[in-house]
Order: sequence, then C-alpha cells, then structure tokens
Amino acid sequence: MYKTDTHRPPHHPSMSEHSVELSHGMHVVHDGPRQAPPLLLIHGSGASGGFWGPVVPALARHHHVIRVDLPGCGQSPPAASYDVPAQAGQVAALLDGLGLPPVVAVGHSSGGYAATALAELRPDLVRSLALISSGPRLDALLPQPLLLRALMAPPLGPLLWPRRSDATIRRGINATCARPVDLPDDVVADIRNITYRALRTLLRRNAAYITERSVPARLAALEVPVLVIFGAADPRWEPSSARQYEVVPNARVELLPGVGHLPMFEEPGATGTLLLGFTATGVDAAPVTP
Repeated sequence: MYKTDTHRPPHHPSMSEHSVELSHGMHVVHDGPRQAPPLLLIHGSGASGGFWGPVVPALARHHHVIRVDLPGCGQSPPAASYDVPAQAGQVAALLDGLGLPPVVAVGHSSGGYAATALAELRPDLVRSLALISSGPRLDALLPQPLLLRALMAPPLGPLLWPRRSDATIRRGINATCARPVDLPDDVVADIRNITYRALRTLLRRNAAYITERSVPARLAALEVPVLVIFGAADPRWEPSSARQYEVVPNARVELLPGVGHLPMFEEPGATGTLLLGFTATGVDAAPVTP
C-alpha cells in the first residue's frame, strides 16, 4: 500500500511530496518532486534510511529522493539472502517497478557496495555513483572501538546486543564519529530493529564482496562517473585509503576535514553540497547549492 504523507494534493507532480511504502521486501521513503531526477540513497550495515535525514531536505529540493531500508535493517523484514548482489537485485526490482529513468545511486559505508553491485548487475539503471565512507578493500579496515567490538562480536555480542539501551546505541554510533552527533529517536529505533544474527551475516557478506574484488577494481570496470566522500578522521576505515579510488576513471575524491564515519550527520551542509554539485554536473548543469 502506497501511503502519501502530505498536505498537498498528490495529483500535482510538480509539488514536493513525502510518502512511504513497502515494496519488494523493503521499506521505502520518497521525498521531493516526482518528476525531478531520481536520487537513490542506500544506508550501511545495521543502519537505515533514517541515517540520511539531515541531508534529505536539501537534496529533495532538486531530486526525487528514494531511501530504502535494506532487507533485515530498519523497518524492512529479513531476507533469505544478505549477499551484496542479492541486495542489489532487490533494489533493482524496486527501481524497475517505479519505472524511473537511470538514478544517481548514493551509498554510505557498506551501502556503497550495494550501490556498486547495482551498477554491476543493472548498468541500465544507474547514471552515476557516489560512495560515502565506503572502505575500498578489507585491509583498510581499522581496529574498531572497544564498545563496537563488544557489541558486534562473540563472545559478548550475542549477550549484549538484545540488551542495548538507547544510550548504548547512541554511544556506539558516536564511537564512529569525529564530532558528537544527536541521533533522533526514530533512527535509534531503526537500529534496535536489526537482529544480531542479521548484522553478523551482513558484515560477513560485505567482507566477502570486497575480498573477492576491491571496490576500486569493480568501479574501474564500470563506465559511470563516481564521487567518493570520506571523512578525514574516519575511525572505521583508514582515511588515506580513499585515495585508492583515484585509479577509477571519471572518479573524484573528496576528504572532509575533522569528519568521521557519518558525514551526513557530522557535516550535512558540505555533504549535501558535494552531492548536489555531483548530480548537477551529471546532467550538464552548473552545480547548485542546498
């Protein structure tokens, strides 16, 4: 069921709309004018589409913004497979059903792997790719903060995960940031929804995807423009590893000073401006400001 949450008549496609649906096994949120160029936002492991919240208002002024909760995350039900290509296949089915022109696909962290896999699987659906805080290969992964190791790995993880308080969830997310961020309650609730088993499976499948072939190598085989945004103080992935993407033709790498793993929350203005500039140049227009 497609539910429209707007005070404006839904039959005016030129007007900005907000709506929510469950489609192809995923919770999907739409923002912005439906006739505007489509912009797909894919979150990382254990997160949800709510993580894009701070940048959506700026993006939705120029785009039909589509946020998905990947299977087993946020408000989406579990899936039979959490392999990265399988996730990309579900996103492709969603886009086919929407009947949209090729999208700009933006992925945060491991969401960048799903976006890359989507372009590999269905190049006809992807006009360009933007990856935010997406580690290029497994050896770029840094030793994780103690709290995250305790929550996400045996032997304590299975015991602690179902007992997490909201405060613990917020501390865990802030451990990945260089600047304090204030997570909204609905985003915390989305994080709580993911099970320990689903998260562990997602992490293993993501590692397998970039072990099989690095992300820069995968992107180099694709003929699409690429934007890479990395926090220069990312505690999850070695920030200098972002330079590995420079081998990709048509790739642009941007490092944000003093920013950690969540540029959308830590520096939403700069992140939104970079994304809008990238999407505008992809349609032969001057970069726009949020």
